[in-house]
Amino acid sequence: MNKAFFIQRRINMRLGYIILYVADVSATVLFYEKAFGLTLHFVHESNSYAEMQTGETKLAFVDEAMIKESHSFRINRTKDEAAGIEIAFVVLNVEEAFNRAIKAGAIAVVKPIKKPWGQIVSYVRDNNGCLVEICSPVES
Repeated sequence: MNKAFFIQRRINMRLGYIILYVADVSATVLFYEKAFGLTLHFVHESNSYAEMQTGETKLAFVDEAMIKESHSFRINRTKDEAAGIEIAFVVLNVEEAFNRAIKAGAIAVVKPIKKPWGQIVSYVRDNNGCLVEICSPVES
């Protein structure tokens, strides 16, 4: 098949969800509200699934017990090394957002630092041990 075949049949995709498997959906929602100022968008009556308002792409939490029935994965825990993935929140005042997250119980990983390209970045771990970047916009 030639290149034109693939170009003509390109699938339009958009990123709809980032989903974290967590031990306690309700506790995670509360943590993300306090630590990052997010707003709850939806929670299922079973409390096993919730979505946070984060713009076009939703941040969702699923009870890990539900997922274990269909496939295996490495659980996230604060006592274990963080998985090789992160959630990144872009803010104007990184230091203020970092301090808010720490005050709400996030675990400090890297305090705000300036990268060579001018962006300010910091890292924390959430109540499940997931890595969260708090950063400024990248200046173009």
